[in-house]
Amino acid sequence: MTKDQSAIGRRAVLRSAAALAVGSSLLETPGAAASAPQLTSNPGDFEFLAGEWRIHHRQRQQNGEWQDYDGEATVHSLLAGVASIEELRVPSRNFSGMGVRLLDVAGRRWADYWVSSRTGILSPPPMWGGFANGAGIFTAQDNEDGRPVVYRGVWDRITPTSCRWRQGVSRDAGQSWDESWFMDWRRA
Repeated sequence: MTKDQSAIGRRAVLRSAAALAVGSSLLETPGAAASAPQLTSNPGDFEFLAGEWRIHHRQRQQNGEWQDYDGEATVHSLLAGVASIEELRVPSRNFSGMGVRLLDVAGRRWADYWVSSRTGILSPPPMWGGFANGAGIFTAQDNEDGRPVVYRGVWDRITPTSCRWRQGVSRDAGQSWDESWFMDWRRA
């Protein structure tokens, strides 16, 4: 099997898994954390993301208003699928950044880091997670005004030509999520 056939095969598996997900997915319902599915992590999980992309962003600002803007990304799968490196560019905002996803092979979970071109520093802590029901689910615990919060990034709606990333925060230990950033990816 060639490398291209292998990548196509992995994309077909991810596409099939996404198609099997029920309705809008368990992940989009309040209280989903209490009954979240078991996550799995394997080399190649991020193969669906390799390539060139055009991205439509929809992000809620601090004043509550939604802002739409476009960007692009180039993503590489490295180390036999154990690493995924994304260069995100948003020319209209004079912004770029890099997503670094690394599989902890022994621990069977992914670490998802972010690096802004403005700082050049990996943003701690990483979001940790894996895949279930055709979606990648990544979380990180932090504090906001001295109170615990959970941040969540979800990769879903995965097909050979598109996917979505969304980010939310929970202030009630994952019982509800305030999602404030959506990125709709279309293969270039």
